[in-house]
Amino acid sequence: MKRFWIRFKSIPQYSSLRLGCGVTAYDYDDAVSILRDTVFRNKELPLVDTVVEDIDVSTLDQKHVVPNMEPVIWRGVWFPKGFAFPH
Repeated sequence: MKRFWIRFKSIPQYSSLRLGCGVTAYDYDDAVSILRDTVFRNKELPLVDTVVEDIDVSTLDQKHVVPNMEPVIWRGVWFPKGFAFPH
């Protein structure tokens, strides 16, 4: 399993998704599939801007991202909250 930090192009300025999405997945394709099924369910997936594979979560925004994350050890979305798979 790998931790991905994915940022998108053309996200509205005041959207929480502007910071990016954190996903733990088997590979990049799996991470995108998870995002399509959760965060972007019934919406178009925006164009990907940047991807960091095996992100060190301590490098993420300490005021907004880190205190608002789900655990990163399980497969699924860990940022933003509210989209994790049941365990």
